[in-house]
Amino acid sequence: MGELTYPFEGWPQPGETREIAPGVRWLRMPMPGSLNHINLYALEDDAGWTLVDMGLGDERTRDLWEQLFSGDLAGRPVQRLLATHMHPDHVGQAGYLSERWQAPLHMTRGEYYQARAFSQGGGMGNMNWEGEAFYRGAGLTADDLATMRKSFGGGYGASITPLPLGHHRLQHGDVLTIGGRDWQVLVGAGHSPEHACLYCRQLGILIAGDQVLPVITSNVSVHPNEPMANPLKDWLDSHDRFLSLPDETLVLPAHGEPFRGLRKRLRALIAHHEDRMLALEEYCTRPAIARDMLPVLFRRKLDSRQMIMALGECIAHLHLLMHRDRIERVTGEDGVWRFRSIDPDLARRLRAERDTPDDGPMMV
Repeated sequence: MGELTYPFEGWPQPGETREIAPGVRWLRMPMPGSLNHINLYALEDDAGWTLVDMGLGDERTRDLWEQLFSGDLAGRPVQRLLATHMHPDHVGQAGYLSERWQAPLHMTRGEYYQARAFSQGGGMGNMNWEGEAFYRGAGLTADDLATMRKSFGGGYGASITPLPLGHHRLQHGDVLTIGGRDWQVLVGAGHSPEHACLYCRQLGILIAGDQVLPVITSNVSVHPNEPMANPLKDWLDSHDRFLSLPDETLVLPAHGEPFRGLRKRLRALIAHHEDRMLALEEYCTRPAIARDMLPVLFRRKLDSRQMIMALGECIAHLHLLMHRDRIERVTGEDGVWRFRSIDPDLARRLRAERDTPDDGPMMV
């Protein structure tokens, strides 16, 4: 397949659904900022609805859910909630909807407990010494950290309704039967710890969450809670799992429009990140600080929120290069990390042309 194809014209309006396959409805909830929206999906069963992702935990989203329950989704109860992963736009209304319908929440264990931990940990105003050391290592100053604390306000917990106290664990390979069709759980990683996607071979549909998006790239970051993580390796390794699916699969993403051309998109994402790593290697022929490398990856000026995502993504690329023994990191007496290219084969691998830097990291 040459290019991605988008089989549907337009998208459902807030408070409405659109049936895009037998028993599969597409709906959208609004989000602030440039991302603008999140796609959610409702799967129909004789006994009721399974909701895949739930939107932000704000009043506007809750009102739209109530509009749907008296409109397009009326006549059947919600019997199951399924969250692809722990980010607030996906799990924000889980607590409210679970109580509203007495419906259990299904998530992978890693996503559920990460969400529980983040919801109780406060915002960046409660950053401890480990967090400060992490961002100092990346090159941020005390003034930068003070600005960040103000920007992030209440943090994760302020964006979600209180999570249910329990969950039904999803694992890779599990099969859920919904509406007489089997939906297989495919678990990816990198964007979040154990991101669950749903694949229905009978319908040829993959509900992809943030694991595969048609236009933007998912943020893959290292965070202070796991400062030596290698999420980009996890993310690229996950692509091998999804490359085995048919290219004509209809991909239902969390952002953007449903599309076909799964393998082309996965290969483009892999190539993009390999290109970005090569650009960082070239920059690090002299010792370099993570903050100073951001223009290599992102071309526009970043605000404090974008700075955090950009640093996390930059460090994720550097950690994979360290894993491949192409870059080394040395911590100076000032606590700042310096990265230096060490692969003697770098000159041969450099190319004349390179991808242009991204506009900036998206809040996804």
